[in-house]
Amino acid sequence: MNSDLIEIEAAESSSISLTDLLARRGHPLNARCGQRGLCRGCIVDLVGGELIDADGGKVVAGASVRSCRMRLPEGGRAVLRIHSQARISRAPQVGETFFIDVPCELAPSISWETGRDTGFAVDIGTTTVVVLLADLKTGEVLARAGDFSAQIRYGDNVITRIGAASSPATRLEMRRALVEETLAPLLQKACKRASREISRLAGGTIAGNTTMLHILANEDPTSLGIAPFTARFLDGRILQSDDIGLGGAMPIRLLPGLSGYIGADITAGVHATGMTLDDMPSLLVDMGTNGEVVLCANGRLVGCATAAGPAFEGAGLSFGTRAQDGAVSGIRFRLDPFLLETESIGGHAGLAGICGSAYIDFLATARDSGLLRENGRFDRAKWAEIPAQHRIENDEGFSFRLAGNDGPSISEIDIAHLLQAKAAIGAGIETLLTATGIRAAEIGRVYLAGGFGMHIDVPYAIAIGLLPGFRAEQVRVVGNTSLAGALLALLDRAALVEMESLRSRIEVIELNLQAGFEDCYIDHLSLP
Repeated sequence: MNSDLIEIEAAESSSISLTDLLARRGHPLNARCGQRGLCRGCIVDLVGGELIDADGGKVVAGASVRSCRMRLPEGGRAVLRIHSQARISRAPQVGETFFIDVPCELAPSISWETGRDTGFAVDIGTTTVVVLLADLKTGEVLARAGDFSAQIRYGDNVITRIGAASSPATRLEMRRALVEETLAPLLQKACKRASREISRLAGGTIAGNTTMLHILANEDPTSLGIAPFTARFLDGRILQSDDIGLGGAMPIRLLPGLSGYIGADITAGVHATGMTLDDMPSLLVDMGTNGEVVLCANGRLVGCATAAGPAFEGAGLSFGTRAQDGAVSGIRFRLDPFLLETESIGGHAGLAGICGSAYIDFLATARDSGLLRENGRFDRAKWAEIPAQHRIENDEGFSFRLAGNDGPSISEIDIAHLLQAKAAIGAGIETLLTATGIRAAEIGRVYLAGGFGMHIDVPYAIAIGLLPGFRAEQVRVVGNTSLAGALLALLDRAALVEMESLRSRIEVIELNLQAGFEDCYIDHLSLP
């Protein structure tokens, strides 16, 4: 059979979606809308055989279909060709860059000896995993490596992972996917880049959100998905590499978390930025697959987790995608005279869709030009001024096409999803400011963390209300602070003590229990 084609038989399973079945076969797709049939991220060509659609109808060869809406018929088979933009195996833009603004003494938390003198720090994100190697004798950073997490096939957000991990058998398989398919290969890659044998590894530290660490520790995370969202553990833990399937007989320290939805990745970020040492009030905003905000003022530490969802990583958007090769990463738009310029990651513009930074660019520039109204809908009079090749009008509303007849487009429905994510983060920030009696102008530094934050245009983020009320000079982009904190915990055991102390200091605000939060959220649904 042609190497580009994949054959699947119904004997494997006829009750699950074709997307899930392909993932089990090692072909995970970019089902960014959560398999709701709202995007084109999981498109495949049916070359041979037949499928059954969500309504029970038969689909025969010669069709392009959303695999999430298809399943194999009983006793049937299908030959498929996967569209290149549907594969999540495309090289991701992982957050390997960070800044550290806190003193660090070389006193490793992992014991080492001659011959086993290398440690690793890991950031386990919901979608990506980043590994960093360091010499435990000198503190030198030796190499880095990152990739998509193999756990993506169990869902691209925390809620779906919690649901999947409620089954003990599935939870162990999810851990195996993370450790054996993702972490182990990344350690090998990093060791190769550092010209060190993997046998020299002495142990490591891991930061991640509470759900990811629960799955790694084989703890049932079900309680994290049900109010009051309690964790089975938040304290730092030590796992043995052999026990989780990594091998090497070495200790692995899990960093402490702050709450069910403010995990060890945020603990690491609070410490790595040094925000608790700032003379003026400071704010940490981590915009990844989830959105967390922590405010430090006058010795008080207040935090919240926003229900922003992964929209800024492309989930639920018609042409949305995570930052990866081929994705449109920047948009410059002007209406009079008309101008449309796009930037892409690694060339092949638009092949992989549109990532969050470009959506922010479009919201800001289209609003500034008058094309977008306050409610996120296209102004009908201004719409008529756009060249015809960029206008799409159908039963689903208006969409702005970036390029070509089949090029990616941005619809009014997409914009509504983006405004919901923007409103969740903006309202979360405003709620913390209100709770502490501080105005945005009084914040000395806004630490914008996470891989997504590295790519956005800060003035545009302020213009659309994603960072409401701030000035560009207040914002510092600090990158992957979760990885930075994991490195500090690896090299300086005192950092672990400091991180544990944050657990007793943090005041977690549950936004859904705050009076007036709903009104605040609704206010932030508009574009300034």
